[in-house]
Amino acid sequence: MQRPAKPDNEAERLRALHRSGILDSGSDAAFDDLVSIAAAICGVPMALVSLVDTDRQWFKARLGLADTETSRDVSFCAHAILDPGQTMVIADAREDLRFRDNPLVTDAPGIRFYAGAPLLDLEGLPLGTLCVLDDTPRKLEPFQLKALDALSRQVSSLLELHRVSRELKLQLQDRNWYEDQLTRFSEQLELANADLHEQVRLDALTGLANRRALGAALELALEGDDACCVALLDIDHFKAVNDTHGHAAGDDVLVQVANTMRAASAGHGLLARHGGEEFAWVLPGVGLDQAVLQCEYLREAVKFASAALPVTISIGVASVQPGDIIASLLQRADTALYAAKHAGRDRVMAG
Repeated sequence: MQRPAKPDNEAERLRALHRSGILDSGSDAAFDDLVSIAAAICGVPMALVSLVDTDRQWFKARLGLADTETSRDVSFCAHAILDPGQTMVIADAREDLRFRDNPLVTDAPGIRFYAGAPLLDLEGLPLGTLCVLDDTPRKLEPFQLKALDALSRQVSSLLELHRVSRELKLQLQDRNWYEDQLTRFSEQLELANADLHEQVRLDALTGLANRRALGAALELALEGDDACCVALLDIDHFKAVNDTHGHAAGDDVLVQVANTMRAASAGHGLLARHGGEEFAWVLPGVGLDQAVLQCEYLREAVKFASAALPVTISIGVASVQPGDIIASLLQRADTALYAAKHAGRDRVMAG
């Protein structure tokens, strides 16, 4: 195991971290939300806001891990802050000389994948990272890396707001002026959170990507030269579910189907809610025959996911063709979906 070196500006970096007053502070829903969103976008079970102190890394927010801190010597994030200009990605820690015999890899939680985006203060000093982790090797799609970077900037903004708020509490004597300042920073925080929700592009009910994120992923797919397929997935007879059991049950079915598809997709590609009971799956690097096989697996997973209120899905698949635009690609997938429904539903058709 390679212990992380200390940055050249370590003393200045630590002063900035301690000045923030964030270490050992209580839980904060804003930070908790950010790690949950990061994990959802990247399709991983673990995510952290990790701050690198003198001899430890301390977690301001965590998902999927019980520990609140670890030694700096075993910290992945302490390596990530050595190059604060980019996100550090470790596809498989077992194959990296720095980490393959790290106790966080060989023992619980058994980290194999790591991606950490540095958290920078206003002077560009790295205080820690927003990181996502998995116990299996993986890689992130370009849109996921871009989203992780955007989320890290939001965490950095929250850290700066925390520092300013703390200094105000220490320095301001005039209560009215202090309350005015606090209100202003609270408004900035609300604006930052509103901007965050715009950037992350998640469907509020299912936790999948929404139409805007789907559009961005399709734009990337059409810009590249690699093979790519898009599947449109529709829940069969969903109106009957709502009419018979009510809209609350219908929402439960949507969430159930989304969770099943997320698990069955194993993090490959982008799953999105396209609208109503219709979903989309962008499959980069996959030809049409392989995409049909993967969709068959997804269809079977949904069909047998619940005995309480079973549902099936119909799927139409199309591959990216030269000269495609988003509308033409989705139209072919939609035509194939219509053919699947016309042929009796609960099946996959290629267009």
